[in-house]
Amino acid sequence: MAKGAKPWGGRFGGRTAASTEEYTCSLDVDRALWAEDIAGSMAHARMLAARGILSAEEAERLVDGLLAVRREIEDGTFAWDPSLEDVHMNVEARLTELAGPVGGKLHTGRSRNDQVALDFRLHVSRRLAEWDGLLRRLVKVILDRAAEHRETLLPGCTHLQPAQPVSLAQHLLAYAWMLRRDAERVADCQKRVRVSPLGAAALAGTTHNLDPAAVARDLGLAATFGNSMDAVSDRDFACEALFCASLAMMHLSRLCEEIILWANPAFGFVRLPDAFATGSSIMPQKKNPDVAEIMRGKTGRVYGALISLLTVMKGLPLTYNRDLQEDKEPFLDADATVRASLSIMADMLGVLGFDPERMRAALARGFVNATELADYLVRKGMPFREAHHVTGAAVAHAEKAGKGLEDLGLDELRGFSERIGEDVFPALDFGQAVARRLTPGGTGPDSVAAQLAELAAWVVETVPAAGPRQGTLF
Repeated sequence: MAKGAKPWGGRFGGRTAASTEEYTCSLDVDRALWAEDIAGSMAHARMLAARGILSAEEAERLVDGLLAVRREIEDGTFAWDPSLEDVHMNVEARLTELAGPVGGKLHTGRSRNDQVALDFRLHVSRRLAEWDGLLRRLVKVILDRAAEHRETLLPGCTHLQPAQPVSLAQHLLAYAWMLRRDAERVADCQKRVRVSPLGAAALAGTTHNLDPAAVARDLGLAATFGNSMDAVSDRDFACEALFCASLAMMHLSRLCEEIILWANPAFGFVRLPDAFATGSSIMPQKKNPDVAEIMRGKTGRVYGALISLLTVMKGLPLTYNRDLQEDKEPFLDADATVRASLSIMADMLGVLGFDPERMRAALARGFVNATELADYLVRKGMPFREAHHVTGAAVAHAEKAGKGLEDLGLDELRGFSERIGEDVFPALDFGQAVARRLTPGGTGPDSVAAQLAELAAWVVETVPAAGPRQGTLF
């Protein structure tokens, strides 16, 4: 093929308009898949030789040429040519320059349709593996901070109103469980990502005696396509990965919201490290939680990537349509956001300053031990609904007096029920209220210790490798 000629140019007599070339060129986006493209081509070449479609010598020349292309890209000497439209044709054109006419045989039995689907799957899989590592790192940081604060108490909230006392460890561990679920979703997503579409060709398969399973094994993939038409047009795997990304960002955003609230002096529960805060250009006293705010904002960006790809897919008839060129940019953008966010959250949370005294002082506001009084009365034989009513009356009295329930005298409390005795005061103690929580998963010390142990074991679990054999990809 002449230099600068289109791979499909035999059908055409006229030149493509410059505006059309610029508008349809995907190179600025899909060049990010160059490593996967080379790995897939090497596996394809080896398979063609194993099937006798190419000679062993031809396959060796192709693999050596592809390795040379890889080195050029790695050292920055590769000359990308936008007129060649995409990463695939850029790699193939340079391969042909290096290896000679045999370069034109690489595409035997293959279409850019199944080629790009393979490249994209390999890329998404690699990124999912990175997300898993970053999620586990962040969970480890949370576990370390939680272990430091088993005895630190603060008000747990519902409706953002003080509800019941909990340990800071329990509060932090809630996020660890969210992030573990994120990692589990990523691992499950890998099952559907790591399916090789190579061999589907343009849409109907090929007349060449290919071995798709051999390519899949070569690349470390778990399965091959079941239907060639589905194989080249399926982007479920990318949508699912973006959904995983969206949930992870939602969890990070919730954590960011708490950090932002807690950093406000009205709460004062945390002190922002200088490295993860900024100031105001006009107000000298300000210390703004900009990292948390930006991360909260970037969550919408990742949601947008998911909606963008779903919208691309919703009206496509079978099989491949050029609309699918728009599949990679949303994922690449979301991936960059997710990786950066998980990394910087781990860095920030590792040095975030907690203020246990401010947290404990907040326990005295909001009657977070009211449920303890109701449960105390239940233990004394009072039906819960009656105990709830009696406790509500006691809270109204204490609020009017400007006191906490624990500050009321015994005579005051007995005015609401004669069942109340001296043993009510230990029941109203915030620390004992936390210690009495015995249910698994609750805020009690034994439960927190069990959570720490289970999550610590999960963090170091071996994750199945997600990559090709023989170091062919990276």
